[in-house]
Amino acid sequence: MSVPTIKNKTGKTADVFSLPDQVVKTIKSFNENDPVARQYYPSSDEKIISLKENPDPIGDHVHSPLKGLVHRHKSRVLLKITDTCAVYCRFCFRKEMVGKGQGILKDHDVEKIISYIEKHQEINEVIFSGGDPLNLSNRRLSALMQQLEKINNIDIIRFHTRVPIVTPQRIDQEFIDIINRCSKAVYIVLHVNHAQEIDQTVKDMISRLVKSKAVLLSQSVLLKGVNDNVDALSDLFHSLVKNSVKPYYLHHPDLAPGTGHFRVSIAQGQALMKELRRKISGLCIPSYVLDIPGGHGKIPVDHCYLSSLQDNGYSVEDTRGNTHRYIEENG
Repeated sequence: MSVPTIKNKTGKTADVFSLPDQVVKTIKSFNENDPVARQYYPSSDEKIISLKENPDPIGDHVHSPLKGLVHRHKSRVLLKITDTCAVYCRFCFRKEMVGKGQGILKDHDVEKIISYIEKHQEINEVIFSGGDPLNLSNRRLSALMQQLEKINNIDIIRFHTRVPIVTPQRIDQEFIDIINRCSKAVYIVLHVNHAQEIDQTVKDMISRLVKSKAVLLSQSVLLKGVNDNVDALSDLFHSLVKNSVKPYYLHHPDLAPGTGHFRVSIAQGQALMKELRRKISGLCIPSYVLDIPGGHGKIPVDHCYLSSLQDNGYSVEDTRGNTHRYIEENG
């Protein structure tokens, strides 16, 4: 059997042998028009760098008091425990950091982070990110979870991960046991961008996770040529909800260097969200968010249905585009 390749419109090919078998299995056409293949295909368009693009597009560095730690918001911290991933997405907002040789944080760096969290009593949530935190072994994850268990001010542990979608076999019984033993609330946010990625193997993996104590959410990136149409997004979000995963975030693509060919405009994203509200259940609707460049955090940038009138009332737009007057009665 020949090794699959991804072919672009110029006829050049890229070997996809290094992609996990699960990803290769979900690629229907080995070219850059396939919504799964496009996410991993190295394109010559990546050489086009805009002056507005930034190696640190969401401002991690300015909010990093320690190596591997981001403390942007008062009550929660982001722990970048590793710089490795199971796959390397071409649109990644941390593409300048991921896979650069750091590997897993050293024990002395982790100890400093644990001490920092203990001293900052306002922190009640730890978000495991990276790289991908589920690239760690169960042994290492268990040890980290046990350290966090001992910190009284921590109530919530969250994982942001692509691993269950691209290597679903990683979600074994030992991992589920680690989650179930944790006394803290555990949330797992699955990164998935197209319904084509959710085949029966992934559905079976989600079913195993659903039976754990973890709450399952999803995050997706709005990507040109992957999911920038209402049918693709509605299929993705409906498929997630049908499998007991609540869509959480739809990210507007960040200004990472060489990712312009993946970006749509905010106006396009708002129009898509407006169409989605007409087409699918509110359960299926994620928050469409923009991470403000410079490290100022995420804000919702969905279509606005409300505008103020001069008489203290409002003009309210319904999902069909009709407007209505709403007069607010105070007290």
